[in-house]
Amino acid sequence: MVILGIADLGINVPVLIANVVNFTVLLIVLRLVAWGPLTKMLDERREKIAQGLSAAEQAKVQAAESERNVQEAVDASRREAQQLIAQAQEISTRIQADARTQAQADAEATLARARNDIQQERDTAIADLRREFADLAIEAAEKVIGQSLDRNAHQRLITEALAGSSFAERNN
Repeated sequence: MVILGIADLGINVPVLIANVVNFTVLLIVLRLVAWGPLTKMLDERREKIAQGLSAAEQAKVQAAESERNVQEAVDASRREAQQLIAQAQEISTRIQADARTQAQADAEATLARARNDIQQERDTAIADLRREFADLAIEAAEKVIGQSLDRNAHQRLITEALAGSSFAERNN
């Protein structure tokens, strides 16, 4: 009855049994022939993916390490450059101060030489003026007296006259 009921449903029992047997045989054959290589291939693929992920993680860690090393090198170079700039500024300041000091010393030395030269010129001019004045006084005295006095006596008289005059007091 059950079999008749199944036949009423349009199911052919011998074909159904043949299909179930065929499916079971196919499943066993696939299990023996394809399942092993397929699982092996999937396991290899899983292992390659795991290795790829591991390599990517290692590359990421190495990249982070390299980036940190580069940043440290950049920071060290920046510090070194700042030190060099500070040293260069210090040297520049020192050179400028030395140049100012040297220029001031040179200016003071030039001024002192100029004052000394002026004093020497003044002394020379006063000496020349005294000699000329002495010569003029001797000539005037000779013309007044009408006779020539000896030169040493004239010089002594002029020196005494100049020493006692206000001209000598102003020039000393």
